[in-house]
Parts: sequence; structure tokens; C-alpha cells
Amino acid sequence: MKTRKSMLSGWGQYPQQLTERLTPHSKRGISEYLAQSSALDDSPSLIARGLGRSYGDSALAEQVMQTEHLNHYMAFNADSGELECAAGVSFAELLAIFVPRGWFLPVTPGTKFVTVGGAIASDVHGKNHHVHGCFSQHVTQLTLALANGEVVTCSPDDKAELFRATCGGMGLTGVILQARFKLIPIESAYIQQRSYKSANLAETLALFEEHDSATYSVAWIDCLSTGDKLGRSLLMLGEHATDGELQAHRDSKLNVPLNMPGLLLNRYSIQAFNTLYYHKHTQTHAQSSLHYEPFFYPLDGIRNWNRLYGKNGFTQYQFVLPKSAGLEGMTCILKTIAESKRGSFLAVLKAFGEANDHYLSFPTEGYTLALDFKIDTTLFSFLEKLDRIVLDYGGRLYLTKDARMSEATFKQSYPEWQAFQEVRHQYGADRIFNSLQSQRLGL
Repeated sequence: MKTRKSMLSGWGQYPQQLTERLTPHSKRGISEYLAQSSALDDSPSLIARGLGRSYGDSALAEQVMQTEHLNHYMAFNADSGELECAAGVSFAELLAIFVPRGWFLPVTPGTKFVTVGGAIASDVHGKNHHVHGCFSQHVTQLTLALANGEVVTCSPDDKAELFRATCGGMGLTGVILQARFKLIPIESAYIQQRSYKSANLAETLALFEEHDSATYSVAWIDCLSTGDKLGRSLLMLGEHATDGELQAHRDSKLNVPLNMPGLLLNRYSIQAFNTLYYHKHTQTHAQSSLHYEPFFYPLDGIRNWNRLYGKNGFTQYQFVLPKSAGLEGMTCILKTIAESKRGSFLAVLKAFGEANDHYLSFPTEGYTLALDFKIDTTLFSFLEKLDRIVLDYGGRLYLTKDARMSEATFKQSYPEWQAFQEVRHQYGADRIFNSLQSQRLGL
């Protein structure tokens, strides 16, 4: 197994960690290495890592096990859409292969540059959670390398507690080697989009409720608007088109070659962008047809867009509030952000359906808001203020985006963390699989 030391970070470029990178080329290599490590009294902390798109420190440790070479396919049923593949296969690769054949991902996050293993470990959600839940709810079987090197399979019906801990478990139960899940049939690579322009937050949430039968829904929020305009938004709804070519995405040539000056994104430039973007849409209701790429992955069209935030990096603050607290809680948070003059270049609101039974899965029924903040010396104290509001309204933060949540905040908002730890201890995972994040959160 190849090893080398290098500085690593998540997508937010904060924090950075000097890490020994392990690059196995087979499942056997992973299993043998884990067996050797488990025999040591002082084995270093280890975590699996895919394409590095988790924002914070969940894929950082003394050692990271890269999974990019686990990128092969085992089986595909062209009648049912069931696919079995290795954990290092990326969503980008899946789309390139299967969209031309008339198949699409059942659930996808806002980037296609994630691996199957990473999607399961984060229990990723998308614009259709209110209808189709998280990605892991479409997984029928997992193959996992445990801390002692043993390779086991688990599913919702077999070793169910290990399956529940692994889906959304941030890689803390073992190394995901392969998975079986179902793709969905499509007739076109295009999305029929309907967009609505709302005047404020109350109107935005009312539009979500009115159109809760739409397969895909997402809203961009102007988080710096105040007064009667607080929470004004652009809501986009989508359905898979029934006509049009089955053409996969093409890689973009746009690239941010280096970290931009830190002053580029400030409250004035963000406010100007928000105002222009909101007023660019002149109609209160419009319809259009567009390729799935800009609908699902608008930022993937700019390679290395994370460099726009400068060398100090950024963090994405994503939280969910129960539906009963949605309007009041979101209003409180948006007012706090607007008063701080910080703003967010990206502020995305989605509706969540019912929660699943995975121990650390993020979604609960309600509304989730994701905001990008450039890191500076006062940001974390400000985010702690937002944490208190989120907790007061019964919400929680998304582990995949987190880089600074406190242990107390985590344990208050994820009530099944002790059951998760019991599964980890049962399989010996707590001795080997630990990330910077898990150590910070008291896991």
C-alpha cells in the first residue's frame, strides 16, 4: 500500500491537517492493513476519504485511507435499475455512464463530485428529500471492512444496527467497500423547471407547502434583505422531462486557478449580487427546460470554486428546524444574519420530509438552510450565537458541513449518539476510526 504525508483539508479549506495518506488498490489491501493496525496498542486514528467534498474535518485524521481506486462495477440489472459498485465510484462517473442508458440517481446532493461511499457515510439528501428521503434509504446492501479487517455485509434487515450506524455515520464504523442501490428510470436528461418569486419568508414557506407534491424543490434566499423583504426568495421546482436527449454532463473548463483575495467577497459585493440576482428574475412565475447539470449542480460548472473565499477558507453552516418552528425560527436566524451584515453568497433553503432511523442522519421533517461564510477571527463566536437559536427551536447542524460545532451542541441535538457509540464499541471501531471531527464532538 502506498503512503505519503501531505497537508489536507476539507472543501472549505479549514482546518488543515498534516496527514499520512494511504492509497490501497484493493479491498484485500484495506482488510490486511486494518488487521495489522488493530493489533497495535497505539494505532493512529484513521478515517476513509473519497473526493474530499465534506466541508470541514470529518475526513481528516492522522491517517486517511483514500478510496479512489475502489472504482469498479460488479453488477447492474437493466430491468430493475439495481446497481452494485465499489465505494470509490463517483456520482459524476455514474451519471456519465447511466444517463445515456436512461437511468438517474435516486437522490443527489448539490455536487456530483462525491463517491458512493461518501454519500452513504454522509447520508446525503437532495432537492427531493420531502418525497424520496436520503440516498441511504435507496441502498439495499453494504459491504464494510471492520476495524479488525473482517469484511461483512449489512442491510436494513441483516446486521441492521451496523447498517443504521454506517449510513450517516461519517465513516466511523469502518471502511465502506461496496454498495448495492437502485437507480431511477428517466426518459430525458432534461428537467422541466417552474420558478416562483416570493416577496418574503412567509410567502416562500407557503409556496413550499403549496407545491409539496413537486419531485424537486429548492429556494435561493436573499439573506441580507430586511423588514418586509426578509427572506425574499426564488423557488425552483423540477420534474424529469419526458422528451429530450439522454446526454450526460460535460466537464466545465471554467476554473478558479488560485485563492482569491479575501476582500473579494464582502457584505457589499454579496449584497449587490443578491439584489441583482433577485431582480434578474422579472416574472413572479416562469417555466423553462434545462439540462440536469445546471439544475442539480450549478457550482460544479466552476472548478475549485471554493478558492473564491480566499486562503483562510470558509465554512458552510447548514441547519434544520422542525416544520412547527420553521417560520419563527428562520425569521430569527435571518434577522440575526442581516443585522450582523455578514451575509452569505449562497443561501439555499429546502424542505425535508420524515426522518429515517439512521442514528446520525441529519434530516428531520422541516426546513433546512445552508449558508456559506468566509472565515475570519469573529466568525465562530457569531456561529455559536446561531447555534443557540437552532437548539432553542429544536434543530441541529449537518455533520458533513461542520468544522466547529461543540460537543455539547452535537450531543444535545443528536439524541441517538449514545446508541451510535454502542455500535462502534461493539465492532471495535472506536479504537481505529476517529476523525478530527469525531474527537472534537466527543465520539
